Amino acid sequence: MAEIKSKKILVEKHKDIARIDQEEKRTHGWYVRVRYFGKTHSKFFSDGKCGGRYSSLLAAVAWRDQTEKKLGKVRTDKHVVTVSNTTTGVVGVRHNDKLNRYEVSWVNPDGKQGKTSVSIRKHGKDSAFKRACDIRNQKEAMRLSS
Repeated sequence: MAEIKSKKILVEKHKDIARIDQEEKRTHGWYVRVRYFGKTHSKFFSDGKCGGRYSSLLAAVAWRDQTEKKLGKVRTDKHVVTVSNTTTGVVGVRHNDKLNRYEVSWVNPDGKQGKTSVSIRKHGKDSAFKRACDIRNQKEAMRLSS
């Protein structure tokens, strides 16, 4: 049973973990990169130092999970965006000046894009922004919980 389990974990894909095998540099191991709020935390787990390919993968997975927990990042194998490139500063919420509204976008649990908008004229600027952020948070929570 342990043999089957060890082969399964080596075949599975692990978010934020990449295998590095460079014969010419004699480098073999797993490279972990945890990105959160624009900062990257990374570490390399060598097969030689960890006692083999499987042991180094287990160490890499444990370090990734521990680092995410320490940072307050939700543990999920789904993609999570934490840095906004909009002027609102909120991921998935942007201000459309021409149409006088906040536009909200998200990814559904099935991987499809979802969009809606909240009128500033109808709700006022502050209330519309709060509504837009609430919608975004609800949709993101739904996606991550599925």
